[in-house]
Amino acid sequence: MLSKVKTCCLTGLIVTAIDVETDISNGLPNINVVGLPDMAIKESKDRVRAAIKNSGLNFPLKRITINLSPAHTKKEGSHFDLPIALGILGASMQIPLEGLEDTLILGELSLDGKVNKVNGVLPMLLEMCNRGIKKVIVPYENLEEAKIVDGMEIVPVHTLNDIALHLMDEKRLDTYMEPFEYNYEEETNLENFRDLRGQENLKRALEIAASGNHNVLTIGPPGSGKTMAARRLPSILPKLTFHEALEITKIYSVAGLLDAHEGLVRNRPFRSPHHTSSTVAITGGGRIPKPGEVSLSHYGVLFLDELPEFNKTSLEVLRQPLEDRVINISRINGSYTYPADFILLAAMNPCPCGYYGTEGGQQCNCTPYQINRYINKISGPLMDRIDIIVETTAVKYKDLTDDKGSESSEEIRKRVERAREIQLERYKKTKYLFNSQLDGAAINKYCTLNPIAQQLMNLAFNKMNLSARGYSRVLKVARTIADLEGKDIIYENHLAEALQYRNLSGIIS
Repeated sequence: MLSKVKTCCLTGLIVTAIDVETDISNGLPNINVVGLPDMAIKESKDRVRAAIKNSGLNFPLKRITINLSPAHTKKEGSHFDLPIALGILGASMQIPLEGLEDTLILGELSLDGKVNKVNGVLPMLLEMCNRGIKKVIVPYENLEEAKIVDGMEIVPVHTLNDIALHLMDEKRLDTYMEPFEYNYEEETNLENFRDLRGQENLKRALEIAASGNHNVLTIGPPGSGKTMAARRLPSILPKLTFHEALEITKIYSVAGLLDAHEGLVRNRPFRSPHHTSSTVAITGGGRIPKPGEVSLSHYGVLFLDELPEFNKTSLEVLRQPLEDRVINISRINGSYTYPADFILLAAMNPCPCGYYGTEGGQQCNCTPYQINRYINKISGPLMDRIDIIVETTAVKYKDLTDDKGSESSEEIRKRVERAREIQLERYKKTKYLFNSQLDGAAINKYCTLNPIAQQLMNLAFNKMNLSARGYSRVLKVARTIADLEGKDIIYENHLAEALQYRNLSGIIS
């Protein structure tokens, strides 16, 4: 007997529809899975055999051939367990498969027949729904994630026995098909800028970064508030749109980091990997490449504390995603592309001991050679991709004891959202969303300088030895500063502030 059920496989974020064809014939008892399965699928025959027996069903003692079609596509993942089990039960005439022709089936099986949660459900359902599949059988733990997909009937299952009885009309399982309503739910435990005393220049730099999606490097002595300010950056970023939340959730679903009770990621990511993190952990990879920190930070913040302490190779691989907003991972099994549109926020000390250039207090005991060696761990090409470089100083006593307090994140966010609205209106007929995304032609079109600003730019370009990329980034930051003031063109004060954020001479000599 022959049966056929539908499932799919995930390669990065690319979804391929798969038919699980099962043939049962006379011969020595054996299960053979063909169609380029990975090791997890090859091992599924043992899980499926035990799950069927322990669910009170009969496992046929015959020759069983399972073909995963199309045969030329490599398949991977444990979510093939449930479709294989249903295919065997259907081919052995234990359950009817009528009505499953347009039903997607996903699920991993335990030996006792329990249907376990699987990764990557959201991207698989979104793509298969676009291809006309309107019904899906998923593990119950994936229900909240599956509910996000509009127009699809969802049948969540706890055990293999439950779905077998459902198909035999002996037990009806609950089905869900309700329009998904997106409600933004802000985290209540976000740290607030009102707690940060002093460092007004750092707050201003982060406000500009949030407004234009710019990358930032903060340099200053220990205890000056670099990390404290960094952790508060998400609190001034605009609320996630549904499209952004969907993109982030797809990545977290593939990575297996999605909360089963939430279903949808509703807040911007803030990732802070330790400086001992490997290159693969930062970029993503492995035998079957999974998203790394640059992708898990998509539409959020990637914070690299103690930047020079990171492995040089790990830092250099950031150059491509910072420029292209995606990360391409090539392996022998194929090429994988994950989105990586994030704000890079890095922090470092001015020297190994941390006190070079500090006024009063502890004195620096590093030699010029040690300082240069420490700073030179950050390459010129990577530094060129950082839009804003800001110095922090030791916090003064009067700032800590001032009863006036600091501006709250809510107030700063309002200005950030107004600046982003200006950018969205300006670029609504283009491929751009933020000033940081502008390329050469767009910079010439949208970053118009007044005559005095043009003279200042000409002088600064030669005096500061700016590269072409550095020149472009100064103009993009100046464009954001002008947007914060609601100006159509860039004036000399906007440009002067932007140039200040590329001047390292006062920090590194």
